[in-house]
Amino acid sequence: QVHLVESGGGLVQAGGSLRLSCAASGVFFTIGTMGWYRQGPGKQRELVASSSRGGDTTYADSVKGRFTISRDNVKSTLYLQMDSIKPEDTAVYYCKIDRFYAGVSYWGQGIQVTVSS
Repeated sequence: QVHLVESGGGLVQAGGSLRLSCAASGVFFTIGTMGWYRQGPGKQRELVASSSRGGDTTYADSVKGRFTISRDNVKSTLYLQMDSIKPEDTAVYYCKIDRFYAGVSYWGQGIQVTVSS
């Protein structure tokens, strides 16, 4: 059974940094795209950043230049380095992995990031 566990969240002051990790276990397939999503209070879940198997990355405009996504395919782990954090980054952050070329996705349970001003 595939299991994703996010870690590294918490409370941080505006302007600070956090590094989120998402460790996948029980993976029996080739992982395709991996991504971070977030859902702020009263908002819909949105894509924050994604990383394709080939190494291409995409970012939401709101985090470009501040967040960096990276992955370790050997460890089946996804990271999100969050710098210059803003109060509007407050949200529950979720990681998602796609089974390569299969149209199947798996989600983590989410981790809270709270930014104080």
